[in-house]
Amino acid sequence: MITIISSTNRKNSGTVKFAQHYYEQLKAKTTEEIRLLDLCDLPNDIMNDDMYNADNQPSALRKIQEEYMIPADKFIFVVPEYNGSIPGILKLFIDACSVYRMKDTFKRGDKKALLVGIASGRAGNLRGMIHLTGMLNYLNITVHPNQLPISSIGSLLDADGKVIHADTLHATDIQMNEFLNY
Repeated sequence: MITIISSTNRKNSGTVKFAQHYYEQLKAKTTEEIRLLDLCDLPNDIMNDDMYNADNQPSALRKIQEEYMIPADKFIFVVPEYNGSIPGILKLFIDACSVYRMKDTFKRGDKKALLVGIASGRAGNLRGMIHLTGMLNYLNITVHPNQLPISSIGSLLDADGKVIHADTLHATDIQMNEFLNY
């Protein structure tokens, strides 16, 4: 199973539009199960003292972890640039998922990740992908070497939020094909 993570809790963001692009394209490319997790759907009570207590974590968080994280063999993180790195909600989510069934979630040793950095500016969240790579490697997740920085995302989408830029479509297609064979 592949879980695509729209790695921000900002509603109607460009991040979710790119995550949906990956979801739709992968559904057409493979019979493997593909799931899309939008971090906007995280429970509001994720950040509390009990997030570090496996016995008292919010049941909604545990359900998300059991549905999207534990069964996944591969993850695709679509990550916007926030202050030169990743969104805090992504770090918080990873931290929360490292409490309950951490080995099944991350440290199995055979899980893989693909990173897509997006930004309205020109760097495509290169720094954020470097930070996230370090975190995922620490969690024993192998990160695919083709990390795609996508810049100036506002000019790559049509009015309906679909990716229309030919070079971007080509680059994402290559990246997805590589990851499916990874």
